[in-house]
Amino acid sequence: MRTGFFWDEKCFWHAGGNYALTLRIGGHVQPLVAGGLPESPETKRRLKNLMDVTGLLAELKSSSAPAASFEELSRVHPESYLHQFKEMSDNGGGELGLRTPFAQDGYEIAALSAGLATAAVRDVLSGKLDNAYALSRPPGHHALPDFPNGFCLINNIAVATETALAEGTAERVAILDWDVHHGNGTEAIFYDRDDVLTISIHQDHNYPIDTGDVSDQGSGAGEGFNYNIPLPPGCGHAAYIETMERIVIPAITDFAPDIIIVACGFDASALDPLAHMLCTPLTYGMMTELLMETAADICDGKLVLVHEGGYSEAYVPFCGHAAIAQLAASDTAAPDPLAEIMVARQPSLRVQAFHSTLIGEMAASFGYD
Repeated sequence: MRTGFFWDEKCFWHAGGNYALTLRIGGHVQPLVAGGLPESPETKRRLKNLMDVTGLLAELKSSSAPAASFEELSRVHPESYLHQFKEMSDNGGGELGLRTPFAQDGYEIAALSAGLATAAVRDVLSGKLDNAYALSRPPGHHALPDFPNGFCLINNIAVATETALAEGTAERVAILDWDVHHGNGTEAIFYDRDDVLTISIHQDHNYPIDTGDVSDQGSGAGEGFNYNIPLPPGCGHAAYIETMERIVIPAITDFAPDIIIVACGFDASALDPLAHMLCTPLTYGMMTELLMETAADICDGKLVLVHEGGYSEAYVPFCGHAAIAQLAASDTAAPDPLAEIMVARQPSLRVQAFHSTLIGEMAASFGYD
């Protein structure tokens, strides 16, 4: 596999702005942050470091990418919002929406994060890479066009998608969001469109609490092209794999996109502090495998995973390693430190009847029974 890995040290430097004491030490040292948000650089940095230690990173085509241009960003976000964001960023930071603080250079780092996703999609669509992973930070799937929220300032995947459509390298894009929180921003951006399929698997009414219902299936030309799959707290490996097999894979197959993009959050993992799910590295590896098989059948294997949430500094690296190793068809492993405990003490690896019934009901509502 020619698997790309897009990352940049500067993305680790995104800081919590007015939610934290941020001390800048010149332009060439990562800011020191005391306190702040659960969305920290450490989950992402430790994933990259684990890949260094196991040798997986050496098997990938690793690079940075240019920041998304103003033109690319403005395909999703109003120019007025981008100008306000840039001005506030230049003046030391602040907050524009809900739970989206940023420090100085926040605009430039967010544009870089979107640029990593855009480059990953561009290189896969061009055939330069078979598939790719973008370690984007700050994340993007909660960002509405003019209202950032939930740690998200620029909708990275939406920018990458609109760029591909504008450049004519894709005509239909499928976006699967398996972050534990509802992908409300991505949904809103494409809600009335039939050229972008949006699917979100999330913990029911976690964040945002007022979006993500099964009944929200698009409007106008986009009716039937938005799938929400809210799962109850306590779902784990078996529920997620059944959801993939009974709803997600059939929906993507029917849509027949030119590329599949994943909003790849690892906050449905068993140790995440912001959710109550029980997924493991095995879950993320198997979901990636299912998507790779589907992509091979319908779009020449074109698949891109873009990093979103995940707040366990101890467990995100192992979940991410499993997904990326699968993406690269690599045997390089980082053994799950919780594997024995999860199998022996948790029900998440076994199908629960009430979960299966619920998934079946949702599948039927989408026409997949």
